Amino acid sequence: MAKAKAERKQKDRTAERKAGREAAGPVAPLLRVPLGESVHLERIDTRSTPGAPGGKAASLASAAAMGERLAELQERLYAASTAGDRRRVLLVLQGMDTSGKGGTVKHVIGLFNPSGCRIRAFKAPTAQEREHPFLWRIKKALPQPGEIGIFDRSHYEDVLIARVRELAPRSQVRRRYAQINRFEKALAEDGVSVLKVFLHISYEEQRERLLARLDDPAKHWKFNPGDIEERGAWPAYQEAYELALERCASAAAPWYVVPADRKWYRNWAIGALLLEHLEALAPEYPKADFDVDECRSRLLTS
Repeated sequence: MAKAKAERKQKDRTAERKAGREAAGPVAPLLRVPLGESVHLERIDTRSTPGAPGGKAASLASAAAMGERLAELQERLYAASTAGDRRRVLLVLQGMDTSGKGGTVKHVIGLFNPSGCRIRAFKAPTAQEREHPFLWRIKKALPQPGEIGIFDRSHYEDVLIARVRELAPRSQVRRRYAQINRFEKALAEDGVSVLKVFLHISYEEQRERLLARLDDPAKHWKFNPGDIEERGAWPAYQEAYELALERCASAAAPWYVVPADRKWYRNWAIGALLLEHLEALAPEYPKADFDVDECRSRLLTS
């Protein structure tokens, strides 16, 4: 096992050097799920680092440097909303348990001003929520104009766990793909930039992360014995994710697959995706609707 770990580390270092040489341009095209094509998750290396500016140290430095620009663009987006700009951003995070949804919120979303963020972690539907269509609770949690919304899990649970655990008939699950596409298209038309990220980890990496939770008493609260049973359905979940990525990737709401075995790359990649999307929006501070010079004169004489 020690030999295998040493070989993997050597392979990782080689891949990091290669990534450093090849890094150029935006990361979004490298991670975006192509439209109309089949998705094969087993062909995507969960330890790869597409577009990274180098190895771990370089990527950590790059991620930290993004903070100031992300915060500025967030403020511009919020400021623009006060003048009627309806645009906002919705980041959807999906992935298997331990894939890093919470870590992303902590390390990447933590770069923003929390007053301009709307974070929602979706759990199993409540009794009240089950009385409504599956998108009902999602619509209630959407970001308002000028905000950045973050969904830790989302409406996709209704075509993922619902499919794997047969919580709904297959015919109903199939209809939900079309409902999701219509819903996300309507969001885009209303000024929502929908950014959907699948955090792609390996079966082996999940085991290591679950073991780490068991080894640390301070993390026992994060562990659920049911996670072990869910691992038994890993192939079914991978198939369910592939179907969701294939059927719900669109120009209006693209899917991105982020290799997530390396936490530092995960954080860098999602930060870079957010930065690219916000820069494409190019929000501007609204112009004053009052006479600036007249107000300055009044203040100077007051």
